[in-house]
Amino acid sequence: QVQLVESGGGLVQPGGSLRLSCVASGRTFSSYAMAWFRQAPGKGREFVAAMYWSGSSRNYVDSVKGRFTISRDNAKNTVYLQMNSLKPEDTAVYYCAARRTTLVPKQDWEYDYWGQGTQVTVSS
Repeated sequence: QVQLVESGGGLVQPGGSLRLSCVASGRTFSSYAMAWFRQAPGKGREFVAAMYWSGSSRNYVDSVKGRFTISRDNAKNTVYLQMNSLKPEDTAVYYCAARRTTLVPKQDWEYDYWGQGTQVTVSS
């Protein structure tokens, strides 16, 4: 049973930083793609970033390139989303997702496993 548990959300001022964590359990994730999506109030779920656990490939949505970084810690079975220079439009619930694949998908329907989400609010 795959479980993904996110943490690290909160309230931050514009220009600030947060680091989200996604602890993955129930599998060996070396053959999995891991991703972060977000959903703002009244909007659909949006792709943010993704990586292949065992590789160097990374995908980012254009709006976060240069500000957000996805990474992993093998020893802790954890994927991170470092978010810098946060903007009010980054406000959303952020979700971690996983799929067994060597690709790095960007569509939410391509992912099989999801966490419960963590709220990020960027406001002064």
